[in-house]
Amino acid sequence: MSEQLRVKTMQDFMAEGKQPEILFWVGSAGSYDDRAKKITRAFVKLLNKAGVDFAVLGTEESSTGDVAKRAGNEFLFQMQAMMNIELLNGYEIKRIVTCDPHSFNTFKNEYPDLGGNYDVIHHTEYLKELMDNGRLTITGEGHKGKRITFHDPCYLGRANAVYDAPREVLSKTNAELVEMKRHKKTALCCGAGGAQMFKEPEKGDMEVNVLRTKDALETNPNIIATGCPYCNTMMTDGIKAHHKEDSVTVMDVAELLATSQGL
Repeated sequence: MSEQLRVKTMQDFMAEGKQPEILFWVGSAGSYDDRAKKITRAFVKLLNKAGVDFAVLGTEESSTGDVAKRAGNEFLFQMQAMMNIELLNGYEIKRIVTCDPHSFNTFKNEYPDLGGNYDVIHHTEYLKELMDNGRLTITGEGHKGKRITFHDPCYLGRANAVYDAPREVLSKTNAELVEMKRHKKTALCCGAGGAQMFKEPEKGDMEVNVLRTKDALETNPNIIATGCPYCNTMMTDGIKAHHKEDSVTVMDVAELLATSQGL
């Protein structure tokens, strides 16, 4: 993190005898992938602007175990989950916000069976909440004159029925929102789900991310908006496959909101 960003850890809060409003779960991509780190920074800038008292786990954060579970290693998933739950419960965490729909889905739907019960929120939902409560005000022209199409992440949309929040946040950027033919419940996967992100396509398989990017390009967008770091990578690779990297960019909802405010 760059020095101008105010980020405190749970250990900092405990030392002060305080609890944060939310725990920001950064996730593996947001912590290690250079492109996804930009999404993390954009979201933190928005949290700072809104005056949110938030914390991260820092070096105490580990994988949620999502990839292990999707790859079929239930033992490793439960081992990782139990370690995380012990840590989170020890800190008495109540609300978790994450930019990663895979972590969102795992915390919300799979951790309760193992004793981890939290109010789990996707970052687009939280940004909408901040705007609805007047804590985050949006001013200026934003992305006026741009055409933006939003790609629904599988684990946010079809798995958890979160469709409206990201679109409502994007509407605040003053851009023109255009929908793909396959969107919301009928949206096509970017190709990264089920741990497919970390392997090459099977022989003879069509690359799903290239097909999904084609859906997006048919809307003639300036920007493809995403709400997941893995979708961001897959759609960016799809743009390159279609040789459109000079005319179309891929940005997370948080990045679009942050840049529209000059953050």
